[in-house]
Amino acid sequence: MKTSLDHIQINVSNAQVSFPFYKELFKYFEYKIVKENEARIGVSNGTTNIWIRQTGEKYKSKQFHRKATGINHVSFKVYSKKDVDTFTKEFLDKHGIKPLYNTPKHFPEYTEDYYAVFFEDPDRIKIEVTYKP
Repeated sequence: MKTSLDHIQINVSNAQVSFPFYKELFKYFEYKIVKENEARIGVSNGTTNIWIRQTGEKYKSKQFHRKATGINHVSFKVYSKKDVDTFTKEFLDKHGIKPLYNTPKHFPEYTEDYYAVFFEDPDRIKIEVTYKP
């Protein structure tokens, strides 16, 4: 059975900090807001939906760590190495977001032409913008 990713949900600790971050990121990637209120934002690019929700009060004491069981990172695929570099300048630099691991750079240990930039959201969830031909 062939499938594709329908949606992903990311819970955030502080909607007032994270919602503006994600709204700018999704605007850059041309996702459209399909639902928005004080507790959640839903966006879609016509293929994949992403939901950002405020973490419920009874769960806020459990902090996220990407090395623990659960999601490690989210990767957005672009169509050229130049797209990765452009994103770095136009989005990360513009918003004062420091890339991780001295990226963007090649990662030949993944595949020969793998090129990416890694960064974190306000809750330290790792996000990647990737080019791989």
